[in-house]
Amino acid sequence: MTDVHSKVTRSFNMSQIRSKGTKPEILVRKYLFSKGFRYRLNVKNLPGTPDIVLAKYKTVIFINGCFWHGHENCKYYVLPKTREDWWIKKITHNKILDVENSAKLKANGWNVLVIFECELKKDKRERTLSEIATYLY
Repeated sequence: MTDVHSKVTRSFNMSQIRSKGTKPEILVRKYLFSKGFRYRLNVKNLPGTPDIVLAKYKTVIFINGCFWHGHENCKYYVLPKTREDWWIKKITHNKILDVENSAKLKANGWNVLVIFECELKKDKRERTLSEIATYLY
């Protein structure tokens, strides 16, 4: 099956996808800051470059996109109909890296929280955010 977009359109669409500073990340950051938590962003010397690092609590937070990290049984994780084999390989690789990076962090004494974007949608947001704060206290 061929792509429904031209190469130029597809390239533009893909260039608009962020890896840092996404809306779900900003939501969690604003919440944590409002509760008095201080953190660092995207610490490169830690495995997986965690989105949020709370050194005082020895905790890292990854805020994952449901599609890019293959969130099972989630309505936001739908494989594209084009190049399906390529996407399966890509997302499977992301999931393997997630597991490896979490294991490395835990081996170094870090607590690892993983939050998927669907857990920050309006209907689940308050519960998810309060669970993060409860976990840290």
